[in-house]
Amino acid sequence: MRIMAVDYGDARTGIAVSDLTATICGEALTIEEHDMRNAARRIALTAAEKNVSRIVLGLPLNMDGTEGPRAEKSREFAKLLTDESGLEVLFRDERKTTVDAHRILSENGKRMKKHKKNVDAVAAALILESYLREPKR
Repeated sequence: MRIMAVDYGDARTGIAVSDLTATICGEALTIEEHDMRNAARRIALTAAEKNVSRIVLGLPLNMDGTEGPRAEKSREFAKLLTDESGLEVLFRDERKTTVDAHRILSENGKRMKKHKKNVDAVAAALILESYLREPKR
């Protein structure tokens, strides 16, 4: 059973897919898409190609844990993802994942200019890893 994590963004969306045993992140990539419905379709197609059984979507909460406009947009995107893929979409707190992704890329020698291409994929991988570590899932 593969699990997919998604770090949704207005222009770029990070996607991470687990290995077959849903133990670790198997691959991560970024898609560029400005239209929310098109992004949901592309992710649904990728989920079908990779035999994904569940999608975990990052929920961008405010630092105090409340939901703002970005969280609302993610909830709207989750509905589109469910409609397009037929899969259950779970939410995962994504606070600080982008900051952590930038730090990881910097520590591994990536220049800030090149972060833009990879940061969303790394953030999706962090969301996935966080979900996979959860004992109750």
